[in-house]
Amino acid sequence: MKKPTAEERKHRCTRKRRYRTQGDALDAAVLAGVAGKRGAYLCPLCRQWHLTSA
Repeated sequence: MKKPTAEERKHRCTRKRRYRTQGDALDAAVLAGVAGKRGAYLCPLCRQWHLTSA
């Protein structure tokens, strides 16, 4: 499998909701009822937090 291009990585980042802190991201997961199914990670592109999709 080939590595994603810079444009593909940017697209993945921009379509996700961003959170200022890890706590904000995890709080959002709790409110959405998916806390046990989602984690949070610091995005290297935007330097903000996203929820994992898996």
